[in-house]
Amino acid sequence: MNELEDYHRNLMADIRREADASGIFPVEAFFDRMAERLTEAGELDVADRAYYQGGEGGQRLRIDGYAGDPRDGEGVLGLIVCDFADSDKVQTFGKGDVPPILNPLIRFLKKARTEEFRDSLNEANPAFQVSDLIIATWPQVTKVKLILISNRQYIGRGDTVKLTEIGDVPITWSVWDLARFERFDRSGQAREDMVIDFAQDFGAPLPALKASQTGAALESYLLIIPGEQLAGIYDRWGARLLEANVRSFLQARAKTNKGIQKTIKEEPELFFPYNNGLSATADAVSCVRTDDGMAIDSISNLQIVNGAQTTGSIHAALKAAREQLPRVFVQMKLTVVPSDRSEDIVPKISEYANTQNKVNAADFFSNHPFHIRIEQFSRNVIFTARAGERHDSKWFYERSRGQFINARARLTTAQQKKFDLEFPKSQLFSKTDLAKFEFSASGKPHIVSRGAQKNFAEFAKDIGETWSKSDSRYDELWYKRLISKAIVFRWLETEVPKQPWYEGGYRANIVTYAMAKVFHDATSEKQVIDLDTIWRRQSVPDALQRALLLAAAEAHNVITDPPAGVRNMSEWAKQQACWNGMKSRTLNYDDDFDTCLTLVETARSAGRDEKAQRTMTEGINAQSEVVTLGPDFWKEVLAWGRERKRLTPKDLQILEVCASMPRRLPSDLQSRHALGTLGRMRDQGFESG
Repeated sequence: MNELEDYHRNLMADIRREADASGIFPVEAFFDRMAERLTEAGELDVADRAYYQGGEGGQRLRIDGYAGDPRDGEGVLGLIVCDFADSDKVQTFGKGDVPPILNPLIRFLKKARTEEFRDSLNEANPAFQVSDLIIATWPQVTKVKLILISNRQYIGRGDTVKLTEIGDVPITWSVWDLARFERFDRSGQAREDMVIDFAQDFGAPLPALKASQTGAALESYLLIIPGEQLAGIYDRWGARLLEANVRSFLQARAKTNKGIQKTIKEEPELFFPYNNGLSATADAVSCVRTDDGMAIDSISNLQIVNGAQTTGSIHAALKAAREQLPRVFVQMKLTVVPSDRSEDIVPKISEYANTQNKVNAADFFSNHPFHIRIEQFSRNVIFTARAGERHDSKWFYERSRGQFINARARLTTAQQKKFDLEFPKSQLFSKTDLAKFEFSASGKPHIVSRGAQKNFAEFAKDIGETWSKSDSRYDELWYKRLISKAIVFRWLETEVPKQPWYEGGYRANIVTYAMAKVFHDATSEKQVIDLDTIWRRQSVPDALQRALLLAAAEAHNVITDPPAGVRNMSEWAKQQACWNGMKSRTLNYDDDFDTCLTLVETARSAGRDEKAQRTMTEGINAQSEVVTLGPDFWKEVLAWGRERKRLTPKDLQILEVCASMPRRLPSDLQSRHALGTLGRMRDQGFESG
């Protein structure tokens, strides 16, 4: 069995399991699973399910989802259609099979632009809401993007093709097939390499100045890129140019700048001196010699890590100030970073290039200390088996795409069975999942409803600010309580579709709103949800289950009954006003709801006990390490530090104790200080003989 077949088998098993557990159709489970990949890869900012099918034969209409309000996405209207084959074997389709799948979506778009079609539908119908949104925003739509997602393998050439225009609005389509999803899930790489050929596609090679010495660890170049070329490049590749891990960061903070636009329109020749330019990375560049000197004729996998405002503003000028673009030029600092070093190097480039932002873009990278710590906890913290189960288990935190599937793939069949018991697939969670769990519990369901990437951007901003002040709160107990929130969230996801009041749609919104409401109502000066009982039991107590379902029914009412003048329920759920309405509702929880709560002081006491236990354990481990290294080693450290005058009086005193073992034995506090001193000495060049 090859990797694609193995991926398909696991994917279908997951989809069927999710469909059976939640009582939903497999195609809906497929959409929910893959929509997250579309947003994470930057194909769309958000992907909301909105299923509709009508008509027959050549008049058939179909839509499965849309990409939110185009006014929030640079005027791009994104529409999604599913091609789902419920098969145990990998199915294929070619370019000739695409029109029968896409044409119903194109027909839907044409119909949806008419008030006659919209008004023929019930207002609760997702098609009504998408149609109403299209009618309201069509004057602002600059491009239509059709996305075909499929669990079959696409064997046609090219995954992006331009279609005919509707009026003066261009339409493009792209395919996300089984193979593309498999590439993304294994490595985060969803497409073939993006090669920008300046000579062939954008007029001419770019003059460049090499800014690194021959043999340097990294190649660097300085370029001046014409505004027309930059706008054309962004128009073609869009969000793929924005580094994946900071895309949401840039989108959250770098809306098209009015000042930059004003300069383009009124003083385009001053754009270069006024603008700070771009910082970018690439996997590789191809250089040529011209009569005017060195030039770059192609760049592989260009990523803009600082300059989203500049890029977005110049792209907007294609429509608003096209005649000024020939006089606009932008400087670019380009660094060639080998793919095997990108995770270490690119975050630092982004961090230093984005110093004007209050929260560094590096806070979003998978190798930020926060993510590394959560990953370490997830590999080490064992949770006792649920009632009726035999095996203890762990939750697997995937801080970067592909960790889980690749860790499992390296094992033998026997080892895979052991791995599956230790890390059940249902206990896999990602950075965006973590953000959903936390923000749902902390009363921000309207932000969660805005989509995985936008929610993660806001969450990371909070984490970045808190972490920079102190990282001590993110300890093992914090992690265990995070898992409690995950258990609540995942339980609700499964149970909401089974409720008699559930009519289909808005499950994600209902789940986050219900969880937020119960946590909000439970929190007071004296009491909070008893999260510690949940992670110990690895299940949601019955009384809390009833409270959550009561809140879920109310959330359904609030979301599907927006105020007058508001028609799109998915967009309504993204508003602060929607959450305010939900918060103000009074719910009559059962009398035993109090059994789900614990005193705030009890929760704090558990935190203090956990910290004390951790401190004691760390002290014992430090003392053991100091003893293992032995007195001769510490004599060497002491002599090296004395000779170079690198030791404080306290360092000297403690190292002398370590060097006199076993006559004197350092305490746990002294041992921790000695190891800290050793680390400092090693940083300054100490090496044991």
